[in-house]
Amino acid sequence: MRKFFQEIKADLKFKTAGPGQKLSEPSRVPKEKPKAEAAPKARQGPTDEAQMAAAAALARMELKAKAKLPSSQEAIKNQVRKELMAEAAASEKGLSTEEKDLASPDREGAAALSVSGVYFICPLTDAVVRKDKKEKHLREAIQSYFSVDPVAASIMEIHTFNKDREKVRVGVETMAKYLDNICLHPEEEKYWKIKLQNKVFQEKISCLEGIHKFFQAIGFERKTLPTTEEYYILKKEMLTKLEDLKHYKEQLLSSEPVRAQLDRQLSVFKPSPEAARFELPSDFYNLTAEDIKREQRLRTEAVEKASMLRTRAMREKDEQREMRKYNYTLLRVRFPDGYILQGTFYAREPVSVLYNFVREALRDDWLPFELLGPGGLKLTDENLAFNECGLVPSALLTLAWDAAVMGDIQASGQEQPASPLKPELLSRVQTLS
Repeated sequence: MRKFFQEIKADLKFKTAGPGQKLSEPSRVPKEKPKAEAAPKARQGPTDEAQMAAAAALARMELKAKAKLPSSQEAIKNQVRKELMAEAAASEKGLSTEEKDLASPDREGAAALSVSGVYFICPLTDAVVRKDKKEKHLREAIQSYFSVDPVAASIMEIHTFNKDREKVRVGVETMAKYLDNICLHPEEEKYWKIKLQNKVFQEKISCLEGIHKFFQAIGFERKTLPTTEEYYILKKEMLTKLEDLKHYKEQLLSSEPVRAQLDRQLSVFKPSPEAARFELPSDFYNLTAEDIKREQRLRTEAVEKASMLRTRAMREKDEQREMRKYNYTLLRVRFPDGYILQGTFYAREPVSVLYNFVREALRDDWLPFELLGPGGLKLTDENLAFNECGLVPSALLTLAWDAAVMGDIQASGQEQPASPLKPELLSRVQTLS
């Protein structure tokens, strides 16, 4: 079977080109079969659309880069993980039963929910944490790294915990100018000192969380001069390490916030009549308790509102308000054999993310397919967001294979696998309750 798939892929690859690619002529001449052999019955080749779809899939497969984690980042992960594990072991006995239950994604009481909550993966520790614990965990992870690299840790704090990105940009650029002056004029003492009460310093730098830790990490000392004014003064030994200061400046300017990655919580379920039923936790809603009460009241008025003659502008306004209610969406994709693939997504992610999610779960990810939304609507525009397609806060979609390609596979007479999903996913298949 694998050999047959390879032949189909080779055939499609030479006949077609994906979007943005140039058609190329085959570099090999098909071998002629011996005349003595009876030629098999010719079958109809894939349609142009099928070939284009398969070629696009092949291009994505071949161009997908599997970036290796830089060794420095791996060192950060290992050290931070070690520090946090030690802290967790020391405080484990102090956790209340309630806290332990909240920390567990599989806690009892969430059995009736389609998913127990929204979870994130910490890039520093690889730990999976619930949404409401995300920032606390990031803080602890960054704090643990101060013992390893205080400069890098302070830069992480500056870029991660100051939410106003414009203030961060202005602050780090101003700080970079201070360091540039020192590196360009190391002999001038006036550049070694930074007055804390300076208006520019107060407005652009001092307001940033983590900035004072950064000053101390790169070699500044906080001192009160005889004038009773406070200054940051660069230690004299740092004047012999100007290259280090330049490196710290570049590191400060080029760094990005540490962002936890949304955990897809990929799950596979057996065929079930309950596939279209969703019970979501409050994590999926961008609503307060008061908003939820108001929402319940508004739903009781929906029948009356539906009977009113509303303008297009009124309908669009309601739709926009509806879209903003949800930050996340739980999506299920049902395969032709009835098996169901489930994942968690941001409500504003594009449909292309779902196509990639499904493709990565396939045993043969080159097979072309389409996704059909509720009502059988084809999701052809992969740039649209889920909330723009009405796929929030949950939806059941259907996967449809390309008929021509599947016809070729069936005509081959080759034995097909029981399921198109990867064996490792099928090994942990669940039953929808």
